[in-house]
Amino acid sequence: MAHRPAFSDGILEFFADRDTRAVEIPVLQPADPFLDTAGEDLRRRIFLTQNELGDMLCLRPEFTIPVCLRHIGTAAGTPQRYSYLGEVFRQRRDGETEFFQAGIEDLGNEAFAEADARAVSEAIETLARLLPADNLQVTLGDQTVFEAVVEALGLPEGWQTRLIRAFGDAAQIDLLLQNLAGERRAAEGLDDDLAGYVRSGDVAGLTDLIDRRMHETGFLSNTSRGPAEIAERLVEKARLSATHLDPKALDILKTFLALNASLDEAGGSLAAFSRIAGIDLSDALALFESRVAALKEMGARTDAIRYRAAFGRPLDYYTGLVFEISVRGSVLAGGGRFDRLLTLLGAPKPIPAVGFSLWLDRIDTAVEGGAP
Repeated sequence: MAHRPAFSDGILEFFADRDTRAVEIPVLQPADPFLDTAGEDLRRRIFLTQNELGDMLCLRPEFTIPVCLRHIGTAAGTPQRYSYLGEVFRQRRDGETEFFQAGIEDLGNEAFAEADARAVSEAIETLARLLPADNLQVTLGDQTVFEAVVEALGLPEGWQTRLIRAFGDAAQIDLLLQNLAGERRAAEGLDDDLAGYVRSGDVAGLTDLIDRRMHETGFLSNTSRGPAEIAERLVEKARLSATHLDPKALDILKTFLALNASLDEAGGSLAAFSRIAGIDLSDALALFESRVAALKEMGARTDAIRYRAAFGRPLDYYTGLVFEISVRGSVLAGGGRFDRLLTLLGAPKPIPAVGFSLWLDRIDTAVEGGAP
């Protein structure tokens, strides 16, 4: 069983002083919301089970989605700020499968820049109270700016979707850029039978072949995607591979992804990039600059926060601001904006949303003076 750090109660008291409502979230959750909205990185690391009715359930892998589902289910008015602290269960790269998280979800606040800045500031302040002698490294990205650049390049919608989903995954972005440059083939890595169906666009034949192989290997019961979905994705990947980006546009995208500056300098760097590339980023930059101004008003040291254009977080539901806070190379907190998530989960109208989570086991190690 995971160890609950001694400072946990102090975190809850700090959150309560920030106008949040503490919520309890059941450990067993319906699996579909996570499988449908959280993305591949989380999908392959959650623990699935079934109830007596055959409904697919999972051990709570994170809090954002269930907090949003609770908000929708109780028909709570917005704006509303929730706080939580409890165990989550998922396969982590360091081998752990059960650990404590705490965080705040700010739902319905339409003052976007101020809400973004508050999420970053509260995460920084929480960690600064627990680790007053440590130098916190804060990294910020912005999916809204990335999406504006991708849209301006005139790529087909399918390519735009793939790039946006890969935002923050350097290896995946690099593969996509190779495809856009015509350096990779869509059927690369597939055997001859699979590649033949992919090249011909025969979704039905490909689905049948994948279905047979999954049954033969026993893999069907251990994957969240069915044969038809896998086949459609492979064929769509082949179709998109026929689209190539001209060298100038590819250079523009690579130049953007290489931007790395302090938050004080980032607005100017983005404006200069926009002029040189001939891309209109005015709307995205207006929100970006408003967020920087709000952070300054809240006392954040924007000169010490890094903006990296290629920085994202591996969850599909993020839509704008994304950030992480590290100490000695270990990520202790992360968060961002997820404005589309509540609608995807069933909310009758869009609800702005932003929040952050803290990894308490890593913080505990840092508090004890060890390497996180």
